[in-house]
Amino acid sequence: MPGPLEGKVALVAGATRGAGRGIAVELGAAGATVYVSGRSTRAQRSEYDRPETVEDTADLVTAAGGRGIAVPTDHLEPSAVRALVDRVDDEQGHLDLLVNDIWGGEHLFAWDTPVWEHDLDKGLRLLRLAVETHAITSHHALPLLLRRPGGLVVEMTDGTAEYNRDTYRVSFFYDLAKSSVLRMAFALGHELGPRGATALALTPGWLRSEIMLEQFGVREDNWRDALERVPHFAISETPRYVGRAVAALAADPQVARWNGQSLSSGGLAPVYGFTDLDGSRPDAWRYLVEVQDVGKPADVTGYR
Repeated sequence: MPGPLEGKVALVAGATRGAGRGIAVELGAAGATVYVSGRSTRAQRSEYDRPETVEDTADLVTAAGGRGIAVPTDHLEPSAVRALVDRVDDEQGHLDLLVNDIWGGEHLFAWDTPVWEHDLDKGLRLLRLAVETHAITSHHALPLLLRRPGGLVVEMTDGTAEYNRDTYRVSFFYDLAKSSVLRMAFALGHELGPRGATALALTPGWLRSEIMLEQFGVREDNWRDALERVPHFAISETPRYVGRAVAALAADPQVARWNGQSLSSGGLAPVYGFTDLDGSRPDAWRYLVEVQDVGKPADVTGYR
């Protein structure tokens, strides 16, 4: 049987690992053709110096049932992004979904470090990677997305608009970057809505990305071993969970109801009826507010 996104074309910008990879794979599982972009390739690693590559992600998309197409791209280079979009246009003639998941800032921020003590070069580099890349990509991709009505833009960030409004996130540069992406979705909603398309912001919860698992010294198959040291990690989720959120949004004929809004994987799960890979529905942002941030002991009962 054809998947709900059969015939749809998606571009997941920043799909090398983490949420971007999870999103790309779930779009493939729904039958989409997915262009995956990023800087880490089998021929050359990015400054992350990690083993994940865009080619690997494309292979996972195809294995899931879609068609994965890897296009190595530095989204800080307008000419490279323009070439990427031109390729999608030449090969497909349209674009139905743009996921702006470009980040690249894991090694560039310091926790609880005020702006005057933070490394300035790293902070400015973080803003370029996390904010400027999204603007460049939208600038070049949106004319193609608007060619047909019903297009969707998903701006990936960390934290809902409500949570980030009330919570200091890590440090000045990190806080600014994640809040900026939320505002991008709001602004794009105003610009795309009257033109027949939808833009929204989406956040996963506590993500069990490759980097996070490695940091805690665990794998996906034994991630609960980290709970003794980090009990609240019990609310964490796989990258495929937010991927299923994007696939559900892309298949929703009434997706325009979310235009300009800030959404989360946990908040959308009961709306669309999807679960994480283990069958649970972790609602991390509600858990953070009601349990972790108020100092209660870790207990995910009623939150996943």
